[in-house]
Amino acid sequence: MSVHIKNDDEIEKMRVAGRLGAAVLEMIGEHVVAGITTGELDTICHNYIVDVQKAIPAPLNYRGFPKSICTSLNHQICHGIPGEKKLKNGDILNIDVTVIKDEFHGDTSKMFIVGDKGAVAAERLCRITQEAMYVGIDLVRPGTTLGDIGHAIQQFAEGQNYSIVREYCGHGIGRVFHEDPQVLHYGDAGTGLVLEAGMTFTIEPMVNIGKRDSKLLPDGWTVVTRDHSLSAQWEHTILVTADGHDVLTRRDEEMAHFG
Repeated sequence: MSVHIKNDDEIEKMRVAGRLGAAVLEMIGEHVVAGITTGELDTICHNYIVDVQKAIPAPLNYRGFPKSICTSLNHQICHGIPGEKKLKNGDILNIDVTVIKDEFHGDTSKMFIVGDKGAVAAERLCRITQEAMYVGIDLVRPGTTLGDIGHAIQQFAEGQNYSIVREYCGHGIGRVFHEDPQVLHYGDAGTGLVLEAGMTFTIEPMVNIGKRDSKLLPDGWTVVTRDHSLSAQWEHTILVTADGHDVLTRRDEEMAHFG
């Protein structure tokens, strides 16, 4: 495993890309309404990234992915392809955005509930999954192991009677969209890579109401729960600092948590 430690110039570019990624999710929220299609959401995000931010949507044409964002709806775990599906009240939707600016990536995702409110079970899943991500993020500092993070996320989610998807994970990020290390959301405390200042990676737990088993659809991208149960995911890009961490993709609405 070759983990790239970022220098000060690279970190500053990561900060810029991270802020842009956060801004896309802040922008798109008002458009996530019943009746709009996921394809229309993709177009809005694409135009904002390209025309307003003067940046590049990283997913577009990445290993053949055909769109500029991922939209994963209800029982879709991740990598959903935007299309003609219309949103309806009560749906839960993950929008996953990665922006490239000056060669560096900012990767983040958020859950949206369509309409005034969703079912109690769906709302709870979205909230607990976000909290699971925060549990992992709060541990990030030099000397922590990746196993510590994965173990804490797993214990928290399973303690709420949910399951953690294991086939997909967080990842190092920088000039390269997906680089070392892999960041698992389960595991044993005290094992794995020891964190050092200058590392940048994503934490992005995928949590299911039902069993953890997943299935890849014939489109080669969309991953769904095998038992058709609801799934949620949140994601941030994290920098390990000398005395802790910095969440490069944090949104204004999260300031109460991150300070």
